[in-house]
Amino acid sequence: MLQDLIRQFGYPALILGTFLEGEVSLLVACYLAVRNLLSIELVALCAFLGTFASDQLWFHLGRRHGRALLQRHPRWQPLGERASALLRRHPDLWVLGFRFLYGLRTVMPVTIGLSGYSWRRYLLFDCIGAALWAGGLSLIAYRLGNAMSGLLEDVRHAQLYLAAGVALLIALGWLYRRRQRRAD
Repeated sequence: MLQDLIRQFGYPALILGTFLEGEVSLLVACYLAVRNLLSIELVALCAFLGTFASDQLWFHLGRRHGRALLQRHPRWQPLGERASALLRRHPDLWVLGFRFLYGLRTVMPVTIGLSGYSWRRYLLFDCIGAALWAGGLSLIAYRLGNAMSGLLEDVRHAQLYLAAGVALLIALGWLYRRRQRRAD
């Protein structure tokens, strides 16, 4: 039942999750792909769609209402100033890579929109950056999840030995403390 819900609503939930937040939603979806509940290819595509749509929305809101948005969110103002400074030096590089830096995912597109950066250029570089982020993070998380699954499977086979080893260490510790108390 839960598996059916995940298969039915997992992809739309991922699009919404990456639209709103990003990394956590993608990592959960990659875990579900490792468990064969979702397809890693569709996970990467949905992550791209969600993050790209979010970036485009914030960019266009920045073009129209950027100053008001920054004023309405006082915590964004220092980030917006920092983003503006970074953007002035290497604009195309920041459009490609801002989503890889925590804390700049929303304020950077707003700032880029405010800066007068060409919407066509933003569309192109944002598309490339979102594809790199979604594809790269999906692949890394999926590969890491598969590696961890193998490791956990090995641990599962050795759990009896591990439990016996822990029990032996506890027993030795208890005997040592008991012996120390008698010596005092």
